[in-house]
Amino acid sequence: MAPDASAAATAAAGDATAVDPSAGIAFCDGKFVPISEAKISVLDFGFTRSDVTYDVVHVWNGRFFRLEAHLDRFLASMKALRLAPAQSRDEIRQILMECVRRSGLRNSFVGMVCTRGRPPVGSRDMRLCTNQFIAYAIPFIWIADPEKQQKGLHAIVSSYTRIPPQSVDPRIKNYHWLDMVRSQWEAYDRGAEVSILLDLDGNLTEGPGFNVFVVENGEIATPDTGTLEGITRKTVLDLCAELGLPAKVRKIPVSELQEADEVFLSSTAGGILPVTRLDNRILGNGAPGAMTMRLREAYWAKHDAGWEATPVQYE
Repeated sequence: MAPDASAAATAAAGDATAVDPSAGIAFCDGKFVPISEAKISVLDFGFTRSDVTYDVVHVWNGRFFRLEAHLDRFLASMKALRLAPAQSRDEIRQILMECVRRSGLRNSFVGMVCTRGRPPVGSRDMRLCTNQFIAYAIPFIWIADPEKQQKGLHAIVSSYTRIPPQSVDPRIKNYHWLDMVRSQWEAYDRGAEVSILLDLDGNLTEGPGFNVFVVENGEIATPDTGTLEGITRKTVLDLCAELGLPAKVRKIPVSELQEADEVFLSSTAGGILPVTRLDNRILGNGAPGAMTMRLREAYWAKHDAGWEATPVQYE
């Protein structure tokens, strides 16, 4: 039975007061706890089988950015994986709000997770599992800090290919990350910060936690398949339409990536992130590209203007 949303928001008032709440607050097992106390069973299929979906939205200057779009995607992912937690959309929204409110964080990385749960003792029938909903608010996470963004990132084209969408649909946000984890280690080993993965046909897909865009001859493009349909990716496309910048969603062969005038990344964890080195090639004489920076400035201006913002009601 779904818990009452208002009860969930006020339950266990003393649960999360023993430690500094700004380290993070979670909602787990029906109560709010310090992030250090948020746990799942080692027998939860979300842990043993990666049978789980999640989404992450950020709070900037005390306001959620495009919260409803993230909720849309989270509910769609749960439906696709046949996950049905006890909480309704309104209750999930309220719990996320309460995690941020209790943390006191004005800039926060806010997660919502649904795991399969664990089956009864002696069974492995996933139909018998009780799905588990978890939420948390922690300090904002950057793929690259603002100072590094001013210089641009060093990316590599990984030798590891992305898991094909016929096996794991990347449009369903998931923790099937071993391909991306291995590619990220490859980036570190090669002195880079981030990795970009191709599909089996040598076309651009995405990287660990971000979408990829290329700029060539004044046109912006991002892959049409093999990638998560990111909310920040959607924001970039919305901004292109608003600013009158030509943008397409289409196949991008690796040769086009390697010859691009500009390359940038998009992610909830940092917005629009310029790439100024790809493998051993320096882009834009080592400075972020003009179109990248125009979009980056417009992205943060939308935050300042309160575009699709949902304020957190702090005490």
